[in-house]
Order: sequence, then structure tokens, then C-alpha cells
Amino acid sequence: MRTSKWAILAYVAITLFGILAALPNVLPVSVREQYAAFLPVEPVTLGLDLKGGSHLVLEVDAAGLRKARLNTLLDDIRGALRAERVPTSSARIAGDSIAVKIADQADRDKVLPKIQELAIPVGTLGFGTASSDIEVATADDTITVRLTEAGLSERMTAAVDQSLEIIRRRVDQVGVAEPLIQRVGSDRILVQLPGLQDPTRLRQLLGSTAQMSFHMVDTSVDPNTTTPPRGVDILPGANDGGKYAVESRVAISGERLADAKAGFNQQTNEPIVSFTFDSQGARQFAEITRDNVGLPFAIVLDGKVLTAPRINEPIPGGQGQISGNFTAQEATVLSALLRSGALPAPLTIIEERSVGPNLGSDSIRMGIYTGLAGFALVVTLMVLLYGAWGLIANLGLVLHTILTIGVLGMLGSTLTLPGIAGIILGIGMAVDANILINARIREETEGGAGAMKALDIGFNKAYATIIDSNVTTLSGTILLFMFGTGPVRGFAITMMLGIVISMFTSITVVRLAMREMVVRRKMKKLEIPSLFGRVRHLPSFSFMKGRFVAIGMSAFLSVSSVILFFTPGLNYGIDFAGGIQVEATSKSVLDLSKLRSQLEGLDLGEVALQEFGQNKSVLIRVQRQPGGEQEQTVALNKIKEGVAQVIPDASLERTEVVGPTISAELARSGFLAVALAMLAILFYIWWRFEWHFAIGAIAVLLLDITKTIGFFALTGIDFNLTAIAALLTMIGYSVNDKVVVYDRMRENLRKYKSMPFSDLIDMSINQVLARCIFTSMATALSLVPMAIWGGDAVKSFAWPMIFGVIVATTSSIYIGGPILLFLSRWWKDREATRAPAIETAKG
Repeated sequence: MRTSKWAILAYVAITLFGILAALPNVLPVSVREQYAAFLPVEPVTLGLDLKGGSHLVLEVDAAGLRKARLNTLLDDIRGALRAERVPTSSARIAGDSIAVKIADQADRDKVLPKIQELAIPVGTLGFGTASSDIEVATADDTITVRLTEAGLSERMTAAVDQSLEIIRRRVDQVGVAEPLIQRVGSDRILVQLPGLQDPTRLRQLLGSTAQMSFHMVDTSVDPNTTTPPRGVDILPGANDGGKYAVESRVAISGERLADAKAGFNQQTNEPIVSFTFDSQGARQFAEITRDNVGLPFAIVLDGKVLTAPRINEPIPGGQGQISGNFTAQEATVLSALLRSGALPAPLTIIEERSVGPNLGSDSIRMGIYTGLAGFALVVTLMVLLYGAWGLIANLGLVLHTILTIGVLGMLGSTLTLPGIAGIILGIGMAVDANILINARIREETEGGAGAMKALDIGFNKAYATIIDSNVTTLSGTILLFMFGTGPVRGFAITMMLGIVISMFTSITVVRLAMREMVVRRKMKKLEIPSLFGRVRHLPSFSFMKGRFVAIGMSAFLSVSSVILFFTPGLNYGIDFAGGIQVEATSKSVLDLSKLRSQLEGLDLGEVALQEFGQNKSVLIRVQRQPGGEQEQTVALNKIKEGVAQVIPDASLERTEVVGPTISAELARSGFLAVALAMLAILFYIWWRFEWHFAIGAIAVLLLDITKTIGFFALTGIDFNLTAIAALLTMIGYSVNDKVVVYDRMRENLRKYKSMPFSDLIDMSINQVLARCIFTSMATALSLVPMAIWGGDAVKSFAWPMIFGVIVATTSSIYIGGPILLFLSRWWKDREATRAPAIETAKG
């Protein structure tokens, strides 16, 4: 079959554009800037695990938002009561509602319309009907006001949108380059700041609500009292540890601030924050300072008193300053908070990760080295197996890698370390199509076909198998993208691109190259020898004769793996268990016993230390702390202080804090992705083959998965999101293997209709045995350098994947066939017993 010139032209255009898109990633910055007008895309953006930086996920406090709305509503209701001369004590917050108890009917009738007027429309419900943010109901002498779900939902949306803008302003104030700030879901915000190694400053900047207000201090009340009078609050000092009796009534709102700047006191040289009010605030400030000379005036931020200076004289200019035990950095952060405005609701940090620039550069170097080593091993294998024809397959692999990087740049995707792992694994799995095609061509040549006929039939017969195997692998990666987060999503993207691009390079480009070779050399017969000459046939094995031993061994290993799952169990990583993980590096050899003693003295529960890197680096793991996300942050600060005391020159290369909310969600999403992948594969194989093929594939998959879980339990490798990525990829690879065997069985069923099924299974497995072994070798070889030198970030992926490839290959050869034979015989026996019963019923 000839390929049209237009198709060839399209293939060349796609290839050239892909190469041009990948080019910016290897050009020096100066050259890239010089030819920017001719380059279609920017270089691929590196993730934080490769270039260093901080990653935080913040969640808007729904309870705090509800409470704030109730307090505002209560103030408004009491204002309405005062206007109608009804005692304000009639209104109070009762749970999630406000109860207004008025005994007099006439007063209730006057107040009710005023309360109803406080409702705010929150959208339409169709036909122009507006929904309200509150519900007002009356029963006996009580008016009850409740917040509606529609109102809370709209307020949450508005709070997240407003918080996004305020966070952007705060980040801009401290000058972080190329920040990524985006909404995640309905109530969360993702913040990624490259280059910011220590997230403590970022946490102060983003976690603070920055609700500032100015209050008079009631000097007649003892600040140490536990029962202050109405209208007075006892607030703690932000820096001095003292207490202050502050009037509840806000004298000046923080909204009246026009500007705030960090500076130094000219007399004491202490860091201060100077502020300026707007015109209305300046007028209020002048009146307060005029009427309260000699009295202390408290400046309150987020419920804590920053300072409470005494008013010495009236201040008419609308300017003041905040002093206290500030560092210069704290003064800068505080001024940025005040300039950007207050958040509409508290933000809770539910996930925090940071990577130092040194670790990031090491990851890039290791990623490149392991990628090149894996690629070299696969290229060598293809040359050994197919000689000169292997070079054409390698040309497709090179193009596959270039196009993957080019498309990543076009999509604006972020390349992470797991993403590099995805590219490397994609190279190993892309070889599968070439191995299938070459095996088919060899068969057609042995059957007496001419060169061109063998080439066309070989590609056509391999095509359906390649499609089926790639669809099953793709289903797992799509689910991983849907349910994964962060770097794991980066892995899913590179895997999906690799699968799709391999269809183009392996089937289209390689086919054209091989066809051109046949035409130019005027070949009559297309032989594909190995580097060492003619390929000898593997001896035929009778796998079905040993099926009981194989299934027995597989069942024993799977049962043992289930036992290992329960005892000793999996070593759940921070993604699923939650908690804190810190990687510290020193220039000298570490004293682990001293560090352990220091950290255990912090009363943070179980502390695990793992030494590596010539005894100069340590990985510290601390269990999840009781309480919410705030307690995790407090514990992290204690760990940092403890490390600094024992190792003065320590640099924190990586910190991770995963709170209980995010860890539970990650675990649920990860296991759901595995379950859905199994279902997707079940339905696809059922549709493409028959029901017993689908059931057989799932049964073998379950055996493969249990063995891989047992491998995790036995080796103690972290079971985290990366491990889920390994499981899903292994599922896709395993089914890929089964589909190749099943496809050959289906083909042979059409050819040899009278052959006993057990003999047909043996024949089919022997026909694809070489392909199964060669593909497994290529995939495993691409992963070996990553497993050995890739580091902790990909260790929980590479080693389980190598194990999974071995398990998947052996199960395809020894287990899949016997299970299929059992199901087929069970179905025939069932039909045989049903047939007489049906005939009897008819008679």
C-alpha cells in the first residue's frame, strides 16, 4: 500500500514543527532570545521539585466564614432593634442561626420587615425567581434567622475570588518571580513560588487574615481576669506575651488604612511599620487622639495586640507607627499584609512542600543521567535484536522523545521528576510496537511472503494489537491524571503523550522508513536478523501441562502478599499518612543520636530518622500531630528549631507538611483510581474480545496487584502517590501484555476451529513468547538506571515497576492461559447441562 505525497508532506510538517517546538529546551538563553520570533513555543517549565521553591494548598475556613456572616448579621439585626427602640439583648446567636426573642406582638410586627430587608439576593432559580442568603421564620415570640446554603455557597465563591486577588497582591509586595496562584476546587487555593526555599515567611504572608482594627484599652479592667465585663475583650499580646483589656467596639477599622511601609525608628533604630489613614480614617484618628490623651490605644491584628502605645497628644495628620519586638523581615511582611488588605475569611494551610535549589539541581542532573542511560540501554537492545532494522526503530524512539518534549512545551505543561520518569518509561513501552511489528514481519517472511507484502501485512496485523494494548494503558494514565495531584499528574501527562506519540512514530514514521529501505534496495524478501545473524526459533513449551503448579505458586505468592499487607503492613508515605517530613543536609558527618534525643524531647510523638548521602544528610519523619492543620505547622517550626540547635550549618533541602484533610483525600482518590482503572479495563476487553477474556484478565490483574502490594510491604518502600502511579502503570502494562496474548488467541480461534482449546492456548503463547520477553526487557532496562540512581523521589516508582513488569510477563505466560481455559470449560459444561433442561422444558 503506497502512501500519498500529501500524507508524507503532513508527516514531515508535524515532525519538523515538533522538533522546532523542542528546540528552545536545548538552546542557551542568549540564542533563544535572539531567535525568539522564529520559535513557536517557550521552553518546558520545570516543576518545583526540579528548580526548587515552595508549594502550599490553602483552604478557606468555611466555619469561620459562616461565623463572620452570623456576627455581621447579628450587628445588623441589633441596629434594626435599636432603630425601633427594642432592647438589643433580644437577639443572640444560637448554633447556626440567630434567635430574636420579642414578647410584644407590636414590636415583633415592626421588627420583622426590617430583618427581612437584610436579606441579600444570591442569584436566580429560573423564571426570574431570586434566592436569598437568609431565611426568616417566626414561631411564637421568636424570630429565627438562618443562613441558606445558596447564600453560603455564593459567599464562599466570593471569598475565594477575593482571597486570590489579595494573595496575589501580597506575593507581589515581597517580589517573588513567576508565582503560580490558582483556584483548586470550590474552596481551595494553590500557591507555588519558585526559588522561595523557606516557606515560613510565605506561611506568615498567606496564612494571616490581616484583619486590623484599632481599639481603646480599658484601664479599669484587670487584664488577668477570666470574666471581663460586657463590651471588653481580653486579648493576648502578639510579641510580648502580655494581656490587654481591650474595648470590643472598634474605634477605627483597618479598612481605613491607605498605606503601610516598613522602616526603622530614627532614635532607637528598631524596625517599625509606618501607616497612613485615608481621609475618613484620618478624621476619626484625630478625634480619638484628641479625646483620649493619656490613655493607651491598642492596634489589634487577627485577635492579637501588636502594640498599645499611650496617646501623648492629638495626632491630626492621620499618620502613625507600629513598633514592637519586630525583626526587619517581620516588619516587611506586616507592611505587605496591611497594604494588600484583609482576607474575607481565615485560610488554613492543609498541604505544604518545599524543595531547596540544591536538591532541585541534583534532581535535574539525575533525571538527565538516568534518562540517557535508560535510553542507551533500550537502543542497544533494539540493535542487538534487529541489527540494522533496529536502527530504524531507534530513529523512531529519538523522534518520540523529541516530540514528547515539544508537545509538553506547546501545552505549557510543567515537567516534574516523575514526569521525567514518565518520559523514560514511555521510551521503554514505545519499543513494544516495534517488537510486535518486527515479529509479525518475520512470521510473514517465513510464510513465504515477498518483502513488500510481508511489510504491509506485518504492520496491518500488528496495528489492532497495538491499538488495544495502548488503549488499556491509556485508561490507567487518564484516571491517574484525574485523581492524582502535583508531580504525579506530571507523570500522567508525559505517559499519555508518550502513548499517543508512539502511535505516530512507531506505526507511521518507522513504516515509511522501512518501506523506503525495501524500495531503494529492491528487496525480494524482507528478513530481519539480529546483530548476530539469523534468529533461531525458541523451543515450544507446553504451558498448559504445568498449569496447576503455576496457578498454585501464583496463589501462594498472592496469599503471602495479603498476609504481608496486614503484617507488617505497608509503609505509608506522607501523602497518605499525613505528618511532617524534613530533609536536612550538613557539611560534616551528622550525630544522629544527638539529633534524635533533641527531636524526641519536643514531644511530637514518634520520630524516625533515615541517614543517607555519606552520613551528611538525614530524612526526618514525624507522625501527624493531634488536631488540625495549624498544629502541623507549629510542629514543623519546632523541628526546624531543633535541627538548627544540633546542626548549626544545616540546610533544609526539602520540607513537606500534609494535614489530615489532604492525606485522607489523597488516599481515597488513589485507591478509587485503581478501582476505576480495573473497571475500565474489564469493560474494554469485554467489548473487544469476549466475557471470559475480560474476567480472566481481571483475575490475573488481581494476582499481579496483590504480589506488587506484597513487594511494597516486604521492601518497606514508601507507599505514596508515586506508588499509586506505579500500580496504575503496572496495571496498564500487565493488561497490555494480556491483550497481545489474547489477540493471538482470537486470531488462532478463527484459523483452527477444531483444535483443542488447551493446545491453541499453548500455540498462541509460544508465538508471542519472544515478544513478551523482549518488551519486558526493554521496559525494565529503561527503568533500571532510574531505580539505582534516581533518588528517593522516584524510588517508590521504579523498583515496584521493575518488579511489576516481571510479574506481569510471567502471569501473561503462565497464569492467563490456564484461567482462560478454566473459564472456557466451565462455560461449556454449564451450557451442556442447560441444553437438555431447555429441550425437556420445550417438550
